[in-house]
Amino acid sequence: MVTEAEIKREVREFYDRVGWQEVSDGFYQNASYEDLRPVAHEYIHKCHLRVMRHLVPTGRFLLDAGSGPIQYPEYLEYSRGYKHRVCADISLVALQEARKRIREHGLYVSCDIAHLPFKANTFEGMVSLHTIHHLPREQHIQAYQELHRTLAREGKGVIVNGWDNPPLQRIMNTCINLYRRLSALFRREPKMETGVGPAPNSVTQYSIRGTYVSKHDVTWLQKEVASCMPIRIWCWRSLSVSLLRTFVHERYAGRLILKVIYALEELFPHFLGKYGQYPLLVLVKNG
Repeated sequence: MVTEAEIKREVREFYDRVGWQEVSDGFYQNASYEDLRPVAHEYIHKCHLRVMRHLVPTGRFLLDAGSGPIQYPEYLEYSRGYKHRVCADISLVALQEARKRIREHGLYVSCDIAHLPFKANTFEGMVSLHTIHHLPREQHIQAYQELHRTLAREGKGVIVNGWDNPPLQRIMNTCINLYRRLSALFRREPKMETGVGPAPNSVTQYSIRGTYVSKHDVTWLQKEVASCMPIRIWCWRSLSVSLLRTFVHERYAGRLILKVIYALEELFPHFLGKYGQYPLLVLVKNG
């Protein structure tokens, strides 16, 4: 059985050696998990900025729990109204890269988010993006508790993680598999569209197999987390990267399709937050 310490060592080594290695100007190996094609740029950009709607706009400290190198331009916006952005990450390479981006605006702490070395009620704002699922499964609840504990009274925090095989993705996976079988049958593989950032498939054995990930579904969150603290589910993004890359293409009205999808996410943010791929979870701490 793999121990918690071994899981954390694997995650740290992956990001130190691979995930946060810069492979082109301003882009890291980990960006291969995102859709950076021009056709998806506007959609991805607007989804990233959804985080700002749910943060307290100004304050002394914003905690970035699992900050990485603050790899996308939109991420920089989250702490514009704060005196300091506290970058907390298990990867030293991540913190070194984050320092290059925000310099004296940042404070840099090496730690894992299930054991935050901060006093209670410290941060007026908090973001944690695609991080909790890298923790050992037994520590997920503890991570939520730590984020809530360190959030200041009247503060707000945003957590983004993917669901474990949500209903919408299950339906779409069936469509993807059917599409790929038909493409193979008729020998019509979709032409890959290029864009900024690294190629989807990159060099090392780590990038091929990735690192440890463990996700939950909405039922687990509502039972185990929402019963302990105020939490609200919104939509960060309803579509997975595999779905975007398979069906959304410039020559097939891809930009228009994504405009429609974004509009639907705005109309039904709670429904698509629960049943789409990526929820935006809002933590609040009242009184």
